[in-house]
Amino acid sequence: MNTSSNELYDFGFGTQIRKSPFFDATVRWGAKAFSTYNHMYIPRDFGDPVENFWNLVNDAILCDVAVERQLQIKGPDAFRFVQMMSPRDLSSMQIGQCKYIILTNQDGGILNDPILLKIDTDCYWFSLADSDILLWAQGLAVNNSFDVDICEPDVSPLQLQGPKSREIMVKLFGETINDLRYYWFKPFQLGDIKLLISRTGWSSELGYEIFLLNEFQGDQLYEEIMQTGHKMGLKPGHTSTIRRIEGGMLSYHADMDMNTNPLELGLEKFIDLDKDFDFIGKSALLNIREEGIHRKQVGLEISGEIIIGSNTRFWNIYKDNIVIGIVTSAVYSPRLKKNIALAIIKSNYSMIGTELQVDKGSITVGARVVEKPFYDSKKGIANS
Repeated sequence: MNTSSNELYDFGFGTQIRKSPFFDATVRWGAKAFSTYNHMYIPRDFGDPVENFWNLVNDAILCDVAVERQLQIKGPDAFRFVQMMSPRDLSSMQIGQCKYIILTNQDGGILNDPILLKIDTDCYWFSLADSDILLWAQGLAVNNSFDVDICEPDVSPLQLQGPKSREIMVKLFGETINDLRYYWFKPFQLGDIKLLISRTGWSSELGYEIFLLNEFQGDQLYEEIMQTGHKMGLKPGHTSTIRRIEGGMLSYHADMDMNTNPLELGLEKFIDLDKDFDFIGKSALLNIREEGIHRKQVGLEISGEIIIGSNTRFWNIYKDNIVIGIVTSAVYSPRLKKNIALAIIKSNYSMIGTELQVDKGSITVGARVVEKPFYDSKKGIANS
């Protein structure tokens, strides 16, 4: 375990960016570098990212994802307000259920792709990707007559992900954890620590999200999970770029933003355009569907030398010396032994097998359009 926490503080962690309730614990367990996400520090480095990948897919990792801030909508009109924000039909959603949803603006552009949790009849949480949706929701409420309270509650999630996560959770919480279904959550308690636990996660692996309900117990919770799980193969870790690209999982600001619409990304099953409810961006998305999309997200296999780390800028994609799109996320998969990438290109070049060129800055290499996800296309592992 790395205990040299003073070295990290020398980098000048300030008060303008929040630390998670698990910050000190992650430093003790070896966090070497941080990024920012939703105005909060997130651990991005526990050593070799390839080792982190293998820890995830072979054993289990514990990730501090308190940066997934919760936006709470509560009140008599909570359902109507939440439905106004989302193109997905939420009318049959039950208490204790989670749903992946898209939030769109008036032009049909994507503002966020959170997991929605129905906490109670009149209470919902959006578990957010990196963007200021709290401000968006408050702005929507200003000129609308909805009886809702909008806030960020004291909720901070951890992710326990990987094939050994279930046995670790049984050790921590008992056999009743096995009753928890995929994309559902229940309240649990670890000693005096009150939690919500869901069968979700940003890894494409079997896993759980553990929502802490009192920030002052963050250090205690992280340590108890690590001390119990470490003997069973659990390692401290961070969300794996390798595994999420293998699984075709999207990262906001990288693979999509407010200038990208859900139809370009193949997310039609989360967009109920033909239902009789209204939502922000509906007319725009109906027009886009009628006109047809001009761009499409695809998977790519990229030739050439192994990609070290991941791309830190968008790489231009060419066909016959004409720019036809960009690589948004690229990485080398040590399991597939290939460079793989998510890209958005002109739709008339999106046929599987199309040969393209990618400009990596210092060199231009070949690429080929392939099916995505790149691994476990039916998502059977996460749903196991």
